[in-house]
Amino acid sequence: MTRREELASLSMFLTVAEERSFTRAAAKLGISQSALSHAMRRLEARLGLRLLTRTTRSVAPTEAGERLIEALAPALDQIDNRLAALTELRERPAGTVRITAPKHAGRTLLWPVMNRLAAEYPDVHFELNLNDGLTDIVTDRYDAGVRLGERIDKDMIAVRIGPQLRTVAVAAPSYFAKRGIPKTPHDLSAHSCINLRMESAGGLYVWEFDRDGRELRVRVEGQLIFNDVDLTTEAALAGHGIALLMEDRVSTQIADGSLIRVLDDWCEPFDGYHLYYPSRRQPSPAFTLLLEALRYRE
Repeated sequence: MTRREELASLSMFLTVAEERSFTRAAAKLGISQSALSHAMRRLEARLGLRLLTRTTRSVAPTEAGERLIEALAPALDQIDNRLAALTELRERPAGTVRITAPKHAGRTLLWPVMNRLAAEYPDVHFELNLNDGLTDIVTDRYDAGVRLGERIDKDMIAVRIGPQLRTVAVAAPSYFAKRGIPKTPHDLSAHSCINLRMESAGGLYVWEFDRDGRELRVRVEGQLIFNDVDLTTEAALAGHGIALLMEDRVSTQIADGSLIRVLDDWCEPFDGYHLYYPSRRQPSPAFTLLLEALRYRE
């Protein structure tokens, strides 16, 4: 195996490890699945090590494979950064920008900007992964991620991309007509609440309230649990209980009276979304273009 073939095989191995699938990795690389499998067998034979564990449903790195990933990822990141820097010589930004973000931020903040930039800069490609769980942007090789301001690691550069946010507790008028209106968050124990299952840890979201600097976390119960905010909203509109939702998601329904907000004095604004990326990474011109377009200016 020549040095060039070996480098190509190592890059293929990282793609298989990231995708956990020969089928997806082959599609991403633009080669056949059989050619990819052959390349991985040759690499394993060359190293004398088993790098991948194959099952009928997925592919996972072995211990040796994980160690190889730890060695390769920083080196390939450095190569990617050097290649990205070369695009500064071009008149117009070019390249691919990969971002992972919560669904709410992706739809309300990122997509409107990407929609405009994609038309203005045809050489810039965007990949937006909408995921409400916590993603390791370094391991998964994203250029950046989006989270609420208070949840960003200290070794990341964070740039504010949106205004302050606010949650609201809402339910349909028909629900309050039957069950009454809670006066404090503690009163929610006597109500049917619509729970949200968190994608990251799998647990139920603990409702958070804040008034005059006093923070209160309340575990609620009810007949329904979803992992989707749109269904949570529909259930609240149908009268199944109280939901805690982002205010901008239900502002129209509040305005037309189909949802009524309660506990308003316990729902104070909090830090909005921030785009974050590793402090050691040199941003590419394409990434800088998106960053500046997203930067929140009051």
